[in-house]
Amino acid sequence: MKPATKFIHAGAHPDPSTGAIMTPIYQTSTYVQEAPGVNKGYEYARSQNPTRKALEEALAVIEEGKFGLAFSSGVAATDSVIKLLKPGDEVIAANDMYGGTYRLFSKIYEKFGIVFHYVDMGNVQNIENCINNKTKLIWAETPTNPLMNIVDIKAVASLSKKYNLLLCVDNTFASPALQNPLTLGADIVMHSATKYLGGHSDVIQGALMMNDQALRDELYFIQKSCGAVPGPMDCFLVLRGIKTLGIRMERHSQNGAAIAHYLQKHPAIKKVYWPGFSDHPGYEIAKSQMKDFGGMISFELKDDSIEAAMKVLSGTKLFSLAESLGGVESLINHPATMTHASIPREERIKNGLSDTLIRLSVGIEDAEDLIEDLEQAIKGA
Repeated sequence: MKPATKFIHAGAHPDPSTGAIMTPIYQTSTYVQEAPGVNKGYEYARSQNPTRKALEEALAVIEEGKFGLAFSSGVAATDSVIKLLKPGDEVIAANDMYGGTYRLFSKIYEKFGIVFHYVDMGNVQNIENCINNKTKLIWAETPTNPLMNIVDIKAVASLSKKYNLLLCVDNTFASPALQNPLTLGADIVMHSATKYLGGHSDVIQGALMMNDQALRDELYFIQKSCGAVPGPMDCFLVLRGIKTLGIRMERHSQNGAAIAHYLQKHPAIKKVYWPGFSDHPGYEIAKSQMKDFGGMISFELKDDSIEAAMKVLSGTKLFSLAESLGGVESLINHPATMTHASIPREERIKNGLSDTLIRLSVGIEDAEDLIEDLEQAIKGA
């Protein structure tokens, strides 16, 4: 099945009682049983819900996997993966990643005795150098948030198999429309479904996809036991969003390319972070593992004062100043004080995330309008 068809039909089954083409919202907390233990496959809504089941089937299909699990947020999905570990276990993670993931690792799980090593994953040797007999998990993002670095998923997967480690890839920035880590050897794929999967800035949700039955059963046990499950309305919204994922990602990518090239040529811009440039260090790998380069871009002004950056951030009219990404509308963000504020400044600076970096989530509006909006904001600075 071709991707455009798959996104529309994944997990979609007409309702058997009414023929409704859209999966109903099963807004119930419990289910009547014929006798103790005799039921229609549903007992209690934290464990199972028909709307969530349809979504989880769809999640598996669109990520080229066998199993999908939905969670109340992307952080809840990440949390469930870390709960596979025990005190003393070690994790190798990217030194450039979503600030909420760093916060979860450093502020929550370090207290429970799990050790995290943060490395530049652009060079796979950096990962291997950190592996020891306590290492259990490699946590990767690609493209990374917010510096748009690229990780060679196939190479890291080969390394994880060599040492019998789990590899989880945060695929939020690319979405299943542009990249499928399971087909490249990853064990688990994580998504903040709040972003491109939902696509309309109206839902908070997370997802995990995998191929291994035993791994799925262990993660399902965590999902059911810890209870970070999405409600049926949220599942309905993500199911709806998935139907237009393919066509939206085409437009996000087209607009992203137009704006990246505009910024690259702009006399007031010092650097643009976007993996679609042929001189990007990860360009060849990105081209080989991604279908397109997406709509996420970061940049820095030649005037590297915080005042100039703040004028741009508050000077746009179509780009809304807000956290998050992946919606149909364009957003502008200041990672240092917003999405990555939980990372200590010295760590951010060491890893290349400056106080003046600006991140864009390019929406699906008309590209010329978006460029005009950026132009007037940059001139105003």
